[in-house]
Amino acid sequence: MLGAFRSALATPDLRKKILFTLGIIIVYRLGATMPAPGVSFKNVRACAEALEGQNIYSLINLFSGGALLNLSVFALGIMPYITASIIIQLLTVVIPRFEQLKKEGQAGQGKLTQYTRYLTIGLAILQSTGLVALAVRGQLFGECDQDVIPGKDSIFTLIVLVITMTAGTSVIMWLGELITEKGIGNGMSLLIFTGIAARIPAEGKNILDKDKLTFALVVVAALIIIASVIYVEQAQRRIPVQYAKRMIGRRMYGGTSTYLPLKVNQAGVIPVIFASSLLYLPDLIVRLTQGSSTETNWFSTFVQTYLVKQSSWVHIAAYFLLIVFFTYFYVGITFNPDERADEMKKFGGFIPGIRPGRPTAEYLKFVLGRITLPGSLYLGIVAILPNLFLDLTGDGQNQNFPFGGTAVLIMVGVGLDTVKQIESQLMQRNYEGFLR
Repeated sequence: MLGAFRSALATPDLRKKILFTLGIIIVYRLGATMPAPGVSFKNVRACAEALEGQNIYSLINLFSGGALLNLSVFALGIMPYITASIIIQLLTVVIPRFEQLKKEGQAGQGKLTQYTRYLTIGLAILQSTGLVALAVRGQLFGECDQDVIPGKDSIFTLIVLVITMTAGTSVIMWLGELITEKGIGNGMSLLIFTGIAARIPAEGKNILDKDKLTFALVVVAALIIIASVIYVEQAQRRIPVQYAKRMIGRRMYGGTSTYLPLKVNQAGVIPVIFASSLLYLPDLIVRLTQGSSTETNWFSTFVQTYLVKQSSWVHIAAYFLLIVFFTYFYVGITFNPDERADEMKKFGGFIPGIRPGRPTAEYLKFVLGRITLPGSLYLGIVAILPNLFLDLTGDGQNQNFPFGGTAVLIMVGVGLDTVKQIESQLMQRNYEGFLR
């Protein structure tokens, strides 16, 4: 692998892409640590350290590499773009116009990308406004009484904050597209990978300072989890497909055998994001409706005791069931067996032993249902492992377990995809690749 890495750096155009990608990542990390105008960085750091991860925005903070709780220029991170992409993808099933654009190839995909950008800006405005409102009302950092926005009485200061954070999201979106176009790998995924990886050293040091034995167990558990995730992420059910010979003009086409790959984890990490976001909604509603009053009702007490506390068995069970549900939901709307069966029939393809058309679609539905169950259970188990760790160790206050769940799923997926892209470019130049 070291030889392949040296070969990659020795190739001028590939070296240029790798260095360009690293440069963009450095710019992204600088923006994530740069405080937004009007924010007291000293007070923000004091409140963030006192909070120790007990926050409804832990998922967004994870994706932004800690930029959210620093109220930095890139505070919102890539989360508005992720949300916008998911919404547009879901709308392609509901809105016929979007479905038509999806089938138009590159031109239609360009239109959908443009809609995603517009929606990202809109979501960034809403999220930055809500974030600033929570910070002004003192609800972003829990019980911290530090004044994180000294000029909060000035409307101009708050407007500048919202504009800056929205512009930061636009810049992140632009940086991600630059990496995709001129660098290596998927730009947005690499920025998420960078944000998560940036949190690991600090969180690992916190665990090491508290208990060396716990740190050793976490490292061992991390290696086991990573190996398991790599194994399952690479797993797929290969359905054999035979194409009949066809005479077109004077040439014979077809007569080849291939396969239709169905991944065990067909939904990726999307169900985990859906489930996490849904679990944060009750606490966000309580915070926004409760205001500055210290009075609590049974609903807010239940939310704070059972849903917000990640080591609670109610939270763990709800999280697991939501992931299983959203896995089936997302796979059901993104993989259409009827369309796949029609495409195969159109090009003369068939599954051996299965008649083309309706029987093929029913067979694909059957196989997809069989592999979605273990895929959903796998996602749920990997996602709740950190929560189980917190409960078993009794460390319910420290909710920043860095080597499990969403973090590992994203990092392993992005890492494998990036390595495969470098591998393919090396193989085009007849060099020995990473995976050989």
